[in-house]
Amino acid sequence: MTIEALIGDYGLAAVFLGAGIEGETMVLAGGLFAHEGMLSLPGAAIAAAAGSFVADQCFFAAGRRFRDHRWVRRAQAKPAFARALDTLERYPVGFIFAFRFLYGLRTVSPIAIGTSHVPTRTFLWINAVAAMLWGALFTGLGYVFGTGIAELLGRYRPHGRQWLWVAGAAVLLGFAFGAIRWWRRRDG
Repeated sequence: MTIEALIGDYGLAAVFLGAGIEGETMVLAGGLFAHEGMLSLPGAAIAAAAGSFVADQCFFAAGRRFRDHRWVRRAQAKPAFARALDTLERYPVGFIFAFRFLYGLRTVSPIAIGTSHVPTRTFLWINAVAAMLWGALFTGLGYVFGTGIAELLGRYRPHGRQWLWVAGAAVLLGFAFGAIRWWRRRDG
C-alpha cells in the first residue's frame, strides 16, 4: 500500500481528530494535503467541521452535566472562563458563533456555555453553522497557501515511503503544538 493510499484512507480521520483535539494546525495541514492532491478539499473541510463540532458538543455536554465536578470547577477558576461567561452574557448568539475563532477561548468556551442557561438546541444549531464556516475557512487557507508552504519546504518532493515520514512528522508536530497549548492553558 502506498503512502498516498494510507493518507487517502486515514487522512480525513486525522483531520477530524486533529480539529477536535488540536485545532487550526491540523485543519491547515488538511488543506495542504488537499492542495497536494492527497485528500479531497471538500472531504477535508467536512472532516474539520465535524471534528470541531463533535468536540465542542462534548465539551458543552460536560459543562452541562458536570458543572459541580472538580474538573469543571478547575476550568471555572481560570480567567478565560470568566471572560467567556462575561462575553456570553452580553452577546450570547455572537459569542457562541465566534468563540472558536478567538485564541485562548476555544476549549473553555463550550464548557462555560454548558454551565450557563443557554438551551442545548440553541447551542447545537449555532455551533453547527460556526463549525462549518471554521472548517471551510481554515481548510481553504491551507489549500490556498499550499503552494507557498511547498515552496518554503524547498521543492522537496519525497518519493515512496518518504511521504510517510513527512506526513507522520506533520501530524506529530501538530499534536505537539496542541499538547503545549493545552499544558499552558491548564497551568495558566
